[in-house]
Amino acid sequence: MAGFICKLVVFVLASICQISLWAADKPQDNQVAWMLGCQGCHGASGVALGNEVPALENTVARFLSVQGGREYLIRVPGVAMSHLDNAAIAQLTNWMLRTMDPDHIPLNFEEYSALEVGELRQNPLGFEAATVRAQLVAKNAKYFD
Repeated sequence: MAGFICKLVVFVLASICQISLWAADKPQDNQVAWMLGCQGCHGASGVALGNEVPALENTVARFLSVQGGREYLIRVPGVAMSHLDNAAIAQLTNWMLRTMDPDHIPLNFEEYSALEVGELRQNPLGFEAATVRAQLVAKNAKYFD
């Protein structure tokens, strides 16, 4: 009987965790998804970690104003190769933009959709992600000053 109860508790806890990640439509659910999938590299608040991991805080939404920047945000390896489904990535990315860089979101910003994310994930960036980022920033320096 104790074994059954133990298995039941594990099943219930696992189900709760899965539901939290799948239903990332609340800020706290997006924050959990951020913690589990992004925070390891980008830190809790999206600060830069050395030269390898660029800052998101007060910077990430600037990419929405440059040609190719919107696509870049979904095509980076950590996003494009995530275990999350397209809808969860869209919700998490929209949350991240509002949380990490609300002052630079363009007035005409349209939130990412699951359909758009799915299309962009079909062409992920690999090792060239840092080069693409540097090119976007260099070509659009006025947005990144």
